[in-house]
Amino acid sequence: MEKIAIAIDGPASSGKSTVAKLLAKEFHFIYVDTGAMYRAVTYLAIQHKVPFDQEDCLVQLIKKYPISFEQTGNGQLVFVNSQDVTEAIRQADVTSAVSEVSAHGKVREQLVRIQQELAQSGGVVMDGRDIGTTVLPDAEVKIFLVASVEERAQRRYKENLSKGMKADFDSIKEAIAQRDYLDSHRTVSPLVQAEDAVKIDTTGLTIDQVVAKIQAVILAKGFEIT
Repeated sequence: MEKIAIAIDGPASSGKSTVAKLLAKEFHFIYVDTGAMYRAVTYLAIQHKVPFDQEDCLVQLIKKYPISFEQTGNGQLVFVNSQDVTEAIRQADVTSAVSEVSAHGKVREQLVRIQQELAQSGGVVMDGRDIGTTVLPDAEVKIFLVASVEERAQRRYKENLSKGMKADFDSIKEAIAQRDYLDSHRTVSPLVQAEDAVKIDTTGLTIDQVVAKIQAVILAKGFEIT
């Protein structure tokens, strides 16, 4: 397949990461989980007791502790300064603070630069909240995934239980709604659908059905799927 860039945006638990991973694997593309990068910075702030409102200090953490990814047979691993933080960045304390950390312009500037470098050679699937608008504005394919808050909360609830994590459905639902508000109202790179993105509502759809819809979009744009 032609080495295009596929940008997938959408709110929390809309299915972005799962779908992006499947597409990247199918097309033999690089997968970049930008959300994991912001979570990694939040994790670092917690570990080093850096207040979430200290923008310059957060930037220094990014510079001092490199964030990297490793593809394995069991999925993608996330590392901070060579330490595997794949599970740690999904804990509740990180989830509750990541919106505040990701709202800082200088933090986003640092991470966007890294994300754009990863995508320079093409053949990339990248998911997040501002990929089609800010990170990869020239991406050949842009997708904006949405789903009801109820369904997204159910997904996160089941995911947490499957990982042996504590889970309270009502708290998760409230947290997702709050994050939607914060992400869509932040001053820097708010969550918004790019004008040329194709919106797909994943409510009630299986992952395979969502992947099929995205493949149809790719074909409709004239790119071959092999």
